[in-house]
Amino acid sequence: MSESYSAKDIEILEGLEAVRLRPGMYIGSTGKTGLHHLLWEILDNSIDEAMNGYAQRIGVILHEDGCSMTVSDDGRGIPVDEHPIAKESVLQVILTRLHAGGKFNNNNYKTSGGLHGVGSSVVNALSIDFKVHVERDGGIFEQRYSQGQPQTKVRRVGNSRLTGTTIFFRPDPEIFPDVMFDSELIRERLETKAYLLNGIEITYEDRVNKTREVFCFAGGLSDLIAHMIENAKTEKVQGDICTLSRNDEQGRFDVALCWCDQNHEVTQSFVNAIPTPDGGTHEAAMRDGVQRALKAYMDAHELIPRGVTVMSEDVREGLFSAISLFISNPQFQGQTKGRLGNVDIRTWISNAVKNEVESFLASHAKAGQAIAAKVVLAARARQASRQAALNVTQSVRTSRKLNLPGKLAECSSNNPAECELFLVEGDSAGGSAKQGRDRRIQAILPLRGKVQNAETAGNGKVQQNKELCDIANALGCSLGKECTLDHLRYHKVIILADADSDGHHISTLLLTFFYRQMRPLIDAGCVYIGQPPLFRVDIGKKTYWVLDEKERDDLLRRNHKKIEDVQISRFKGLGEMMPQTLFETTLNPATRRLLRVMIDPEDEEETETVMSELMGNDPKPRFKFVMAHADDAEELDF
Repeated sequence: MSESYSAKDIEILEGLEAVRLRPGMYIGSTGKTGLHHLLWEILDNSIDEAMNGYAQRIGVILHEDGCSMTVSDDGRGIPVDEHPIAKESVLQVILTRLHAGGKFNNNNYKTSGGLHGVGSSVVNALSIDFKVHVERDGGIFEQRYSQGQPQTKVRRVGNSRLTGTTIFFRPDPEIFPDVMFDSELIRERLETKAYLLNGIEITYEDRVNKTREVFCFAGGLSDLIAHMIENAKTEKVQGDICTLSRNDEQGRFDVALCWCDQNHEVTQSFVNAIPTPDGGTHEAAMRDGVQRALKAYMDAHELIPRGVTVMSEDVREGLFSAISLFISNPQFQGQTKGRLGNVDIRTWISNAVKNEVESFLASHAKAGQAIAAKVVLAARARQASRQAALNVTQSVRTSRKLNLPGKLAECSSNNPAECELFLVEGDSAGGSAKQGRDRRIQAILPLRGKVQNAETAGNGKVQQNKELCDIANALGCSLGKECTLDHLRYHKVIILADADSDGHHISTLLLTFFYRQMRPLIDAGCVYIGQPPLFRVDIGKKTYWVLDEKERDDLLRRNHKKIEDVQISRFKGLGEMMPQTLFETTLNPATRRLLRVMIDPEDEEETETVMSELMGNDPKPRFKFVMAHADDAEELDF
């Protein structure tokens, strides 16, 4: 280890050096996903031209070597004239400088998938060979690069009355261990893009397998839903597909949906023709609107039998849906654009979907009744499944096949309705909790410090995180869209962290995890926050366990006459409590204090705002929040 650390040790990376040194920051990884992300970045530039009415045809070629691609369009062509500030061709500026592009305002593109001005330059930096061919202004212009460095100047090589851009690139094997493209993956992406761009012709030529296909769909999302149903080998419950479109000052979105004769939900969502596999506010808003519409329809027509409780998961069973949103300033989480964070569009989409779906059900009485019958059947099956799970809990709990975390201290009861799982901060507190608990109904799972932030990590990283997967395995639930309560092993999940700023941060991270990855637990009222005392106050012979400074001061104020006979002890953390004290103050159901975590339907938008802004990647909303509440805070943990 170096003994000195000074100014000479600080490196400043210029231009595209940072991209080559840390490619994962820009494309997610250097594996298969990152390799294909290069193609998506170039393709999306052509899609943006088509989406804004400047292009009608897009061509994609996988070359014979299987590791190089060409993307072309008949759009306006990248400008080649001299940039007024950079004093070099705009084409070279776009391809060699990060955050250079024409999509930062709405003058050239009303909506676009490219937002940050890094896509083309990143692909250029990570390619061993990169060639660009532009037709515009009556001429044909070309330039060639390698690893982001110009090999030629921008030069005019001919004349043309046409317009458009063609880009060839071959990924650098120094960056990517495997540079072979997946033809079927490319084909599926292009076919999906064609569904989103009504009437735009997308041609895919696979020279490895010697095939050529042209994708062009006039039906848009309804054609996509039909394709999804065909792939799933299932049948529609109702005859028609419900479709709706909205186009106003907030933007434009299209939705298509139907219910099919199968048990799981299938959803695809897009923003500015970019797939959002991790969902986001637009997808959540669509689901919310569908659920509200169907619940209102079933209540109005008295289609819910007595004794049946319909939950959101019952409504979503067999639902095939797609939403395509076009807005001018999408707030994606990360450069790979896997999740949308715009909170302002949630109410707009939810209300529009609710009104349209409710109208569809009312005007298609036969379809409405068939869908309602499927939902009731799903509700009854869920209730029966839960009862069956209770009946076989003994064998499930004792089965060696359960993938339970090794550090889980299990309880002995076999009835999930009375069992509690405490998520405890640290091994020290976990040890005290294990000794002090009621072993019959209380299980303890110690956690190592602060868990991963599920708001910024994305589904892939969360599902690879051992700490968070241990929680899911202990509960018996899946993560994300697959999360259900069918095999839930504890009906109380209690977050138990120290009563200090670090403890509050850990609680917030866990709540974010449950909100994003295990939302049904919150909706069912299964998530709680433990309220351990911060102080022990002895007044005479009587002991009080006090939650915080305010409660301590109120107690002293009420007992001011005995103030000379007061002893106050502050707990540094749960780990320093004796097991019996921890049980009496925090674990004992008769004396403890718990906060149940619930989300009022009227507060959905505010909750989404808090999660997206205060736990997201952008530090600006957090700074604004801290500054707004600085006068109220006695202790801030940065």
